[in-house]
Amino acid sequence: MAADSPVPVVRQLRLVVEAADHEAAVAFFRDALGLPEEAAFSGDGDARVVILDAGRATLEIANPAQKRMIDEVEVGRQVAPRIRVAFEVDDARATTARLVAAGASEIAPPTRTPWQSLNSRLDAPADLQITIFEELRTPEADVRDDTDNG
Repeated sequence: MAADSPVPVVRQLRLVVEAADHEAAVAFFRDALGLPEEAAFSGDGDARVVILDAGRATLEIANPAQKRMIDEVEVGRQVAPRIRVAFEVDDARATTARLVAAGASEIAPPTRTPWQSLNSRLDAPADLQITIFEELRTPEADVRDDTDNG
């Protein structure tokens, strides 16, 4: 970061999800998807929370037309609620199969997208619709393509 650049105000994005079946949701996201547990807290009245590390976070804000287009590409029809969570993985096919075996319902199998990723769509615990995606192009390949065309 350059000396004259402003210091980022936000240090972390946390998505807080209410799960009626807390144990099943933790088992799915921690154990099946593989998100490491950072902390767990409990309080009065059986209050419990587990904080899972999901790697780098971004906030993707799409207008309704973009949301519809993503649904069409990934699923072939409109299915997504207002909020959908996407996880980048190394192997979309294997991860999708593992998550379906762990209790997710497959909405659409891994599908190659126009933006060169392999995306599947699942209904997951805690009433979340999730996308599992694998980037098929690397930044190094994009740099090579740019220099090859120039």
